[in-house]
Amino acid sequence: MKLKLEYVWLDGYKPEQNLRSKIKIVEYEEVKNAFLDGNFPMWNFDGSSTNQADGSKSDCILKPVRHYTPQNFPLENNTVYILCEVFNSDETPHESNKRSLLSKNNEDFWFGFEQEYFIYDKKTKCILGHDQNNLEPQGKYYCGVGEFVVGRDFVDEHLNMCLNYGINITGVNAEVALGQWEYQVFSKGSFKSGDDLWMSRYFLNKISEKFNYNIDLHPKPLQKGSWNGSGLHANFSNDKMRNEGGEEYFNSIFSSLESTHFAHITDYGSDNELRLTGKHETQNINKFTWGISDRGASIRIPIKTAKEWKGYLEDRRPGSNADPYKIIYQIVKSINNANIIDEIKYKINFKIDSDKTKDKFNGILSNEELLKEYQNDENYPLDDRLMDCKNNVSSVDINSK
Repeated sequence: MKLKLEYVWLDGYKPEQNLRSKIKIVEYEEVKNAFLDGNFPMWNFDGSSTNQADGSKSDCILKPVRHYTPQNFPLENNTVYILCEVFNSDETPHESNKRSLLSKNNEDFWFGFEQEYFIYDKKTKCILGHDQNNLEPQGKYYCGVGEFVVGRDFVDEHLNMCLNYGINITGVNAEVALGQWEYQVFSKGSFKSGDDLWMSRYFLNKISEKFNYNIDLHPKPLQKGSWNGSGLHANFSNDKMRNEGGEEYFNSIFSSLESTHFAHITDYGSDNELRLTGKHETQNINKFTWGISDRGASIRIPIKTAKEWKGYLEDRRPGSNADPYKIIYQIVKSINNANIIDEIKYKINFKIDSDKTKDKFNGILSNEELLKEYQNDENYPLDDRLMDCKNNVSSVDINSK
């Protein structure tokens, strides 16, 4: 039984990478164990054609890291998608391989990405629906139906393909501009979160070929008029946020995120300054704020989270073209710093139980109690040699003087 293994990877273009793919035909028997242990065969490609190598030494290695199978698997001619990291010929991570920056020690993180995008019609060379003369200002198009929405057949096909291949799409809706859509994808673990979003983007672009569409992830494609841009809002939490929480801990998170704001912005997509203006449900790119249920803040605190200070937060800063691996890297780094801040605060504010101390010492120590304290001092033990010294005076003699 033959299978199609479609290898997918990210190229070396800047400021944003592009998705690439090629197909290997294999016999199911040759790779069946890989569906259990994940050890699919490595492959190579011409890195000089993807901005990842020179022509004189152009081979780059594709190292499979996650596979996606359809619900009816295995059947003859099934397509299995193999997401890969790019390695150099010496089997070290390529500089374009941002997934390699993530740590295996942060798998308690959960991420929910909200991917916004615009659909372009290749025929009209316009955003879908924007060639109409009766285009209205944004407002009626958000979650619209009927005459106030375009591209639903394409969006539904993308949704169904993601679900068929095990990507956890949790919702889809039309956005505030005509031809703009959003889907949400939720995953547990830092690696899987980034992988699933990239593969969902691959499906988005692959299906667009059939419809003669282009997918635009630019954060502000409509720069004339009063139109929202496109973001990649990142909802995130770790085990401590979900189960322990506490307002003090969340304040440590906010402080850490604020101190690293511009490091985040650097990794949150190109041209994002066109979107983060302080208008259209954004905060200005040069300012960091947080607020309960505030969609104009850098970080939105959901009402449910603020109620008991347990749960997730929403980072509204990333642009729609941002690399999820970079977003995850920055957020995890900031939260780990917040854990350190929270631990320092705990040590500084640690309070001694004065009642227990009072019960133990009852004010001023007697000579007998003082002697016992010295005798029990691990650093300065009063051994027999010291106790037999001629200069050692008994407590009875001290009290009699």
